[in-house]
Amino acid sequence: MKRHELMKILIIMLIAGGIGANSVFAASWDPYSAATNKDSIVNSRHNLTQSFYSAYGASLTPRAIASGSGATGDSALTLMNLARNQYGEVCVFCHTPHGGNIAVAAPLWNHTINTTTYTTWNTLAGTSWYPGPSSLICLGCHDGTVSIDSIINMPGSGKYSESNKDGRGNVAFLNSWSSTWHLPLGDDLGVVLGCRMCHGDHTDNPPQGAPSFRAFTIGADLRNDHPVGITYPATGTPNFNVPANENVGKAKFFGADSTLNKSDIRLVYSSGAYKVECTSCHDPHGVPSAGTGSTFVGSFLRKDNAGSALCLTCHDK
Repeated sequence: MKRHELMKILIIMLIAGGIGANSVFAASWDPYSAATNKDSIVNSRHNLTQSFYSAYGASLTPRAIASGSGATGDSALTLMNLARNQYGEVCVFCHTPHGGNIAVAAPLWNHTINTTTYTTWNTLAGTSWYPGPSSLICLGCHDGTVSIDSIINMPGSGKYSESNKDGRGNVAFLNSWSSTWHLPLGDDLGVVLGCRMCHGDHTDNPPQGAPSFRAFTIGADLRNDHPVGITYPATGTPNFNVPANENVGKAKFFGADSTLNKSDIRLVYSSGAYKVECTSCHDPHGVPSAGTGSTFVGSFLRKDNAGSALCLTCHDK
């Protein structure tokens, strides 16, 4: 039996043994998560120290513990710990105070950046585009090929590896923390061995209690996604709105005032131009939908797209 087939069977057995068929639904954009999606990244899917699986069955309760210690019988957290190193720190999966990744112009970046060549399409005007730093940092997990726990600088002294900054990562280095599978998101077919072996598209939803991660996996072929790394059209271009404000050399943005706020859709300055990137529309830390203490806007968006409001920020149609 192949290794990935054995792993898939083991995961399904563990899920089936500890998770029932009934689920507790949270926000519509993330229905199988018990995360509150309020106040802090700690309470969101981007807290990778633990599992925000829904409470399946009477024996399981929603987990929102930053340390990720969980509780005996929490099979969802047990599975999460099999999939990646449990570093016990929320921020370390992306950031480090020292020894950040110099291969990408991102703030103290700690995660592996893929060296994959992404497939893109040309716009109607023939303009070329390719993901810039503010998109590559997101694709480092969401293209599905890089291990979720693949970081350069682990917590504690002497746990740094410069060689871990490109590609899938140095597995031997990752094993020095604990022996796990170091899974990327992967894909449904198991071509890239990863989370989506079970969290994929199946006839039963959720399959064996495992919700689909398809929406979280963009892949390396970006032709079915909004272009990123593309220069925003010049002022006066038909069908495009003009950003009202500019933080010179950093961002142009659509906002109510000259202060760049988390909720402002922005164009990121890169390679001498203002460009659309993943972070133009998304904030990975979450943006409160109605002020402090409110639920984050779905899908880590900066602005709710009800009535296409986000789209119409840039597009004048």
